[in-house]
Amino acid sequence: MFNLKEIIRPNVLKMKAYSSARDEFKGTAEVFLDANENNLGSLAGENYNRYPDPQQKALKSRIAEIKGVRPEQIFLGNGSDEAIDLLFRMVCTPGQDSMLHLPPTYGMYEVSANLNDVQLDAVQLTSDFQIPVKEVLASIKPTTKLLFICSPNNPTGNLIEPESIETLLDNFDGLIVLDEAYADFANAGSWTKRLDEFPNLVILQTFSKAWGMAGLRLGLAFASEEIISFLNKIKPPYNINEATQKLALQALQHTEGLCDMVEEIVQERELLMLALPGLATVEKVYPSDANFILIKVKDADGLYNYLLDKGIVVRNRSTIKGCEGCLRISVGTLEENQQLLQAISEFR
Repeated sequence: MFNLKEIIRPNVLKMKAYSSARDEFKGTAEVFLDANENNLGSLAGENYNRYPDPQQKALKSRIAEIKGVRPEQIFLGNGSDEAIDLLFRMVCTPGQDSMLHLPPTYGMYEVSANLNDVQLDAVQLTSDFQIPVKEVLASIKPTTKLLFICSPNNPTGNLIEPESIETLLDNFDGLIVLDEAYADFANAGSWTKRLDEFPNLVILQTFSKAWGMAGLRLGLAFASEEIISFLNKIKPPYNINEATQKLALQALQHTEGLCDMVEEIVQERELLMLALPGLATVEKVYPSDANFILIKVKDADGLYNYLLDKGIVVRNRSTIKGCEGCLRISVGTLEENQQLLQAISEFR
């Protein structure tokens, strides 16, 4: 039976969160002399001389409407990477606890484990990039506090079978972190609809991909109200700046634009999936539910450098176990994709 307080670090349970001036004041006022701000204003204008809302209430309220969750189930971070790091700090005692991830997958799970002095355990995905559930369950130790699953997976692009995720949720007493950064491009529902079913589930999403706001650095975590309360307890007080909150809230008023962009990207992805297998150097095109495609080619290093010379940058994943000989290609505009295909067709 999952019990969050049994895996929270003892010092986190005992600590008192930092209380900012904007946390302590509730209500309305005309004169603010509580936060040591510059009351003369800001050279940037827009009232940026004031600290932002530390709990991002307006932004969370709008996200809750769109996602069908409660605002108390939402954590906002400086990119998803902040949420990943805070989860390690929340439950993993340095030099004592461990985490489990499933390579080939997103590299920040490993970076955060190393940074926080948490033992890194790994179970390789199968040849079709699915979870070997029995092997994963056998690899879980008493010290395993976090299990990371990326679906659609980066760099492979595929959705992870939901039955595998559900089995692990039912049989692991730590936190399962399901990274849905690319879920908007997949023909499958988000696990946010099942949050209340699984108290040990944390879902990561981002504004960097489908929403096209990578420059804002805004990530989301969805979980039980109890988990979110601990993330809020240990986060920096003003981790989401005022400009990011305003611009994200503005974008969230135009959800129809998101649907149009996703549809266009998916259409371009399918055109690439049809065209790439016909090119001489391409040996395999892996199925993709994301906004990128993993391809296996005859000479990954040679093709990568050739494309660079042509002014086209893709990601060389050929040194990663399970992705030998592979390049990862982001889906671009129609013109960019045509330029890419033409360049690959000319490679010898």
